[in-house]
Formats: sequence, structure tokens, C-alpha cells
Amino acid sequence: MDYIKINKEAWNNKTPLHIASKFYNLPAFIEGQTSLNPIELSLLGDVKGKSLLHLQCHFGQDTLSWARLGANVTGVDLSSTAIEQANKLKDSLALNAHFIESDIYQFGQFNDTQYDIVFTSYGVLSWLPNLDNWAQVIADALKAGGEFYLIEFHPFQGLFDGYSYFPKSTPDIEEEGTYTENCDGTKSKTVSWSHSISEVISSLLKAGLSIEAYDEYPFSPYDCFDGLEYIPHAGYQLLHNGQQVPLVFSIKARKR
Repeated sequence: MDYIKINKEAWNNKTPLHIASKFYNLPAFIEGQTSLNPIELSLLGDVKGKSLLHLQCHFGQDTLSWARLGANVTGVDLSSTAIEQANKLKDSLALNAHFIESDIYQFGQFNDTQYDIVFTSYGVLSWLPNLDNWAQVIADALKAGGEFYLIEFHPFQGLFDGYSYFPKSTPDIEEEGTYTENCDGTKSKTVSWSHSISEVISSLLKAGLSIEAYDEYPFSPYDCFDGLEYIPHAGYQLLHNGQQVPLVFSIKARKR
């Protein structure tokens, strides 16, 4: 099964819907609004003058938001349609950025550049079958002393949608639409994998990175799961038996 081909086609189908959605709110971004959330802005701090690699960057809004903050950015994504749109957006806004169409593992094979920061966020890990290889790509792409930041949806939430918390020997193969409000009912085949928190942390440690911070959050910045409730000035929460469910986690790691 060529999971890369399958998922690339799915994301090529999703990208035009995302471009046109209120969820991504491209007009506001074009007018200068950042697409970044308080979690990642607080974690990364001042990025001015730093080289930043954004893995699984979709159509480049977050990448270009970091560029607006002064980072020297490179974005990588599997989807040819997303990278095409990222380059169009970069050119229309006259921002300095470099975008690469590539699967993460393939990128690791040809990349010979090292960065101050590697960043990836929100809905990235489930598309990867092997986190040890993923972590090695990150470690190889960092300068000595460089920092890695992951902000991701918490895998515990996936239990409520019927997914395994722990890794399985076989992936989940589904026909699914997309998470934006303008989903037109079109479904694409996708291939995804479950990854526990311990697997994520262990893969980074095995790649030689030092974990400097791990945090969990009861709010999601995005209304992208069933049953979420909006809480002003906080985000969206999910309650189970009256208790908050962890929805997002973050990791900061460093290459020694």
C-alpha cells in the first residue's frame, strides 16, 4: 500500500476547501492577522533572525506568520497543491520563505541544511508510520543547541472518536471528508497511525534530543472535534463526566 500517494491525494483534495474556509480565514491573514496561537507564540518566543524549519506546513499560513515575526523560514509539506498555494501566498504578500514539496522521510534523505528551530503543529503525527525515523529527521535538521517544538492534539481525545491510544500493527484506513465548516461531502481515502505520548517522547530521546518541557492543555484553539464547548478567552473544551479532557500537548526539546 502506497500510503504516501493515498494521503497526498487526500490533502490535495482538502487544500482548496481549506483555502476557501472560514476556519482558516485567509482574508484576515492576508490583511496581517497571525495564524499562530498563544501556545506556540509563547513557547517559541522571539524568532527574529533565526532559521526555522516548519515540517508539515500545509499551505503555509503558520510558516509565513513566523516569517512576519522575522524568522528565516522553510516549509515542507507532502501536498503539491498545498505547496503551490503556499508559494502563491508568499509571492502575493512579498514575504521571504522557501517551500519544499516532500514527504518528511524523503526530505530527511536529501536535506543537508541545519536550522536553529524545527517546528511542527496540530494534526501532524497521525500521518507518520514511524516516529523513530521522524525524530531522526528532526535531530539531523537541527544545529547544535537548536530547539524543536511540537504542539499537537492530545491522543487521549482520539479515544472518544474510536481511535486507539496505543500504537497498532496496522494503520487506520478510512474514507473521510475534512474538518472545515465548508466540507462539501466529498470523501478521500486516508491512512493514519496512532501514537501514544510515551512513543513520541521516546522517539525524540532515542534521536539524541533532550526534553526540556512537556505540557498538556485542556483547551483546543480549534473547533475541530465533536462535542467541544467554547469557553471565552480560553478556547474549546471537552468534558467527560464533568471533567476536562486533555486536548493539546506541547514538547520543547534541544539538540546538545
